[in-house]
This record gives sequence, structure tokens and C-alpha cells, in this order.
Amino acid sequence: MNTPILQFGTSRFLQAHADLFVSEALDHGHAIGPITVVQTSGDPGRATRVGALAAQNGFPVIVRGMEGTTPVEREVRVRSVRRALSTATDWQEVRRVFVEEAEVVLSNTGDRGYALADQDGLEGVPRSFPMKLLALLQARYQGGGRALTILPCELISRNGEVLQALIMRLAAEHGPDAGFQTWLSSDVVWANSLVDRIVSEPIEPAGAIAEPYALWAIEQQPCLVVPCTHPAIRVVPDLTPYEKLKLHILNLGHTLLAERWLKDGRHVEETVREILEDGAISAYLSGIYESEVIPGFESHGLGDEAQAYVETTLARFRNPYLKHRLSDIAGNHAEKIQRRFVGFMDWCPGIATPELKRIATG
Repeated sequence: MNTPILQFGTSRFLQAHADLFVSEALDHGHAIGPITVVQTSGDPGRATRVGALAAQNGFPVIVRGMEGTTPVEREVRVRSVRRALSTATDWQEVRRVFVEEAEVVLSNTGDRGYALADQDGLEGVPRSFPMKLLALLQARYQGGGRALTILPCELISRNGEVLQALIMRLAAEHGPDAGFQTWLSSDVVWANSLVDRIVSEPIEPAGAIAEPYALWAIEQQPCLVVPCTHPAIRVVPDLTPYEKLKLHILNLGHTLLAERWLKDGRHVEETVREILEDGAISAYLSGIYESEVIPGFESHGLGDEAQAYVETTLARFRNPYLKHRLSDIAGNHAEKIQRRFVGFMDWCPGIATPELKRIATG
């Protein structure tokens, strides 16, 4: 069994996004091959999920929502994952697959996935994802140094460039081999990408419920290898418009609603759709979009795109078939405010953003 796609992360998002796209593409011969999934956290509570991801009959993804005015509900069996490993128990096999099989590496390691651990090193199994990746890249270099595309899916602006800069710094600190550092720059493609799909609920032990809307935008560059061809995947010359629209409209809107949910002490099970049934909160969100967010996009010549994306986003938020809980969105809230609010204000320094500034400054 050869798996040219190696995926770090077992999230329900990846199950209903990249894993599903590759599965559908494999059915038509449009993917480079199947996936090995790797759990990086070592959380024993997720062991059942890890095993279920590679089940012979796949795992279910239910696509539920509205396409225009038409209700949609369909179940897809995702069969793209052929092997599931954990860095805690299968490190040597992860290393082998990374060196011998991988052509594309995907990652979705959460909001703090690029954080380093104290006293982390290359001996044994490194603790943090960046150090794990550095160790595996070093092993690939020493094993012949075949070219590789790294395709991060974390919600970080210019995620490929950010991850590359981090790994290059760690390589300089933890190894004097200039040849390795040259290889990291010349033979490893660090792709910037953006993922966009609301995946609201898990299905146990593996699977998820997701909306019909889906986008995976990948910025074109020389030698890029894309895992598959799929209608939801767009290879684009410039990722910036897609990134800004998603981060500073959809993600920013989610964080605004989470802020109100937290401050008001609202019901623990409340969903995005339910909170928007409160007319005052619906008007609050729409008002910030109109008075603070869209003017910022207009200053960059993206006013029409922003207006259209706001309308699409509000329709997605009100999807009657998804249970997108605000308790899930509120995780790592402070970090999200920095990336989504402060990042927007830094991008649009001449635009008045009194409410976003009030929240960001506490």
C-alpha cells in the first residue's frame, strides 16, 4: 500500500474537507493516491477515532443544508484514508511513510498548532508539531531528499510561508547542515492555502456533518503538487482576496458572535443560527459588517466581493440544518480576536473600527 498523501491531524474538519475531496476524486481517477492520517497530539481519548478513520468501509460525512433555495442532504462514504497512525505509538512508521511514500503533506493542527514546547528537541519523538515536522524533513533529506509539497490548512494568514519561516529557523538552531537548509528552500514547496467549510458536528467514532458550501483555495507556485482535482479546489494566482474575505468576514463574524455569547452568559448549547434569531444580535452583526468591515474591503478595491460574501456568510450562518455551537467557536477566543480583529485593523489602518477596537483592547 502506497499513500502519497500524508495528513497531520484527525479533525472532523479535515474529514469533511480534504479527506472527502480526495475520496471523491479517487472514484474518478483524479487524485494522486490515498491518505495516511497521523494523530499528532497523542491524546488517548482519540484512539478510537484514529482507528475508525481507516476502516475498510470508510466513514460517513453528511452534507446538509441549502444550495440556493433547495434543501440538500446526502451521505458520502469517505474511503480515501487507508492507514491511520499516531506519533505517540507509531513514530518509526510515520517516519518511514514520510520518507518513502509522501508527495504531499497536509496539516490542520489547530489554532495553536505551530506553538513550540518547552525544552523540545529532535531526540526520540519531539513534543510539538513543528519539531516533529523538522525531524521528519531531516529524515527525508538524509534518505535522498525527494521533492515534497507541504500544504498547511491551519487558519493562519500565508500559512505556508509562516510554517516555512518557523521550520527554517528551527533548522538553523538545531542543525548546522547548510545543505539541509538549502534543500528546505529549493526542493520543498511551502504552499499557502485557505480552507472554507462549516463542519458543525462530529459523527462517532469518525465522520462529520457539514454544509454544502466548500472551498479549498491554493496559491499557485512552481513545482506545486495538488492532491487531487475537485470542484471545490481552486488553484489561484493570488490567495489574498480569498484569505481576507474568509478571515475577516466569516471567521470574524463567528468570533463576534462568540464574544456576545461569552459576555452575555447565554445558553451553553446555543448555536449560530439560534443566536441570530435574536433580532438585536442579528442587527449588531450586520451593522458591524456594514459600518466597519465592508469599508475596509472597499479601501482595497474589494467592496463588491465583500458585500457578496457577507450575504453568502449570513445565509450560511442561518443554515437550519446545522448545529454549529458557539461553545465550539469560542475555543482559543483570545488568539482568534488577535488574528481576526487586530489583523483586520492592521490591514485597514485608515478605517474607523470602534467596536472591533473596543473588543480587541478588552
